Amino acid sequence: MSDNSQAVLDHLRSIIGADLEQTNHLIREHLDSEVELIPTLGTHLIESGGKRLRPILTLLTSRMFGYQGTTHAKLAAVIEFIHTATLLHDDVVDKSNTRRGQATANSMWGNKAPVLVGDFLFSRSFQMLVEHGDLKVLEIVANTCAIISEGEVMQLVASNDLSTDERKYLEVVSSKTASLFAAASRIGGVVNGRSPAEVERLGHYGLQLGIAYQVVDDALDYSTTQEKLGKTIGDDFQEGKITLPVIHAYHNGSEEERQFWRDALEQGIQPEGSLARAIALVRQRGSLQYAMDRAREFVVAAKQALESLPPSPEKEALVLLADFSVDRSY
Repeated sequence: MSDNSQAVLDHLRSIIGADLEQTNHLIREHLDSEVELIPTLGTHLIESGGKRLRPILTLLTSRMFGYQGTTHAKLAAVIEFIHTATLLHDDVVDKSNTRRGQATANSMWGNKAPVLVGDFLFSRSFQMLVEHGDLKVLEIVANTCAIISEGEVMQLVASNDLSTDERKYLEVVSSKTASLFAAASRIGGVVNGRSPAEVERLGHYGLQLGIAYQVVDDALDYSTTQEKLGKTIGDDFQEGKITLPVIHAYHNGSEEERQFWRDALEQGIQPEGSLARAIALVRQRGSLQYAMDRAREFVVAAKQALESLPPSPEKEALVLLADFSVDRSY
């Protein structure tokens, strides 16, 4: 993986710099509450170095057709609020201690506050959507929130279960992660009044991009450093998550190796050295390479979805973003 990840992000942000700044302003403004813990906790996560990929998608897909309004910035803020709410809930469910190199909200404030603030962010999102007044956008976001919730439950059921196959894994990823990428992309088309076919192509781009992004995330958990990734290496392994590198290594390993995976992930038996062995196995079985190859297939599909759309700097940026999703080091 290349080391120019930050340069790519900086380039993407430069294309929509004013729009992104307006989005960030709206995020801060709508985080305001007389209940002090809400802005404190919400700001802790939102300002902790996230890439803003989902709002960037909304801003780029809005501008790529020549949109001149300002509504897209509010909708990008809505997308970021929903993403942040899911992260707050995820960290509680996963009992995570760090995110983006910082302590998680649940590790600092306990479990109750992040869940409730996450609920606030969901509620605030729908307040903003009602203010916007576009029923099509409201439908997209409402349906996406339901799909994300289903994905969370599917992942919970699949955790610690090595009977989970690649098809089921991708179903979870599509729902839990990629559906919000798709929604963020589709909204830009709707704001522009584009045809249903064009909106669908944008949504397909976002979905394929989101799948690729999550597959790479899962590979990075077994292949990079804690400083780059921004979370504790091996979190997925220690939490018993069944990700694509694990699925491939398990099905292509010896019976002794499969027993190791069953003990570690299904039974939670992880003596000292277990993580190092897990990392060694996914490398030896070519499982990291397999995951990256699959991610690149989804990137190809994402870029193909854009081919029939008119050329623009924003379209070029979306292609660059697709490549970034697999070339990044964090």
